[in-house]
Amino acid sequence: MEAAEQQTRILDAAETLFYGRGLQAVGMAEIRDASGASLKRLYQLFPSKDHLVEAYLRRRDVRWRASLASYVEARPPGEEQILAVFDWLRSWFREPGFRGCAFVNSFGELGATSDEVAAAARDHVDALKDYLARLVADAGHADWLARALLLLVEGAITTAAVSGDSAAAEHARETARRLLDLAPDSSSGDAPGRR
Repeated sequence: MEAAEQQTRILDAAETLFYGRGLQAVGMAEIRDASGASLKRLYQLFPSKDHLVEAYLRRRDVRWRASLASYVEARPPGEEQILAVFDWLRSWFREPGFRGCAFVNSFGELGATSDEVAAAARDHVDALKDYLARLVADAGHADWLARALLLLVEGAITTAAVSGDSAAAEHARETARRLLDLAPDSSSGDAPGRR
């Protein structure tokens, strides 16, 4: 089996186990068993569990954001794309095994002791913020709206994970809709109530 194929199988196993049970609850032996790789090969590809955790998070970030963008960009440009973010979240929340944000979960477990985990979590949030800012700019709204939407997205993910209720996405979508109705265009740059 080629290194790239083994690496993919290991990362697939790591993602299932880490996301499903948490980083600290899963040992390298379990990942070895789930992936079918030898422990020697596992450590050749990922010299430590920290390396594997970072690789899992980095890959998940790319895949998560690509899935979101693919869904959103199939909608008409403008405000419909902003609202589509919350429609995508609702679909994700309904998936079997949904456990919330892998980055928040990982940061909660290891962010204080692992610079790599903290950096991966921050990079994910920054990339999401930048994506939302682009959607907001394309819709002609002021940049403060992107920060508000980020809080809605993150809050909906956490609420859905804790409550087990995908309706958090619908509530966040309705709040986003109201913010869009209140939002000035990008030429004023002001937040609601500051005109």
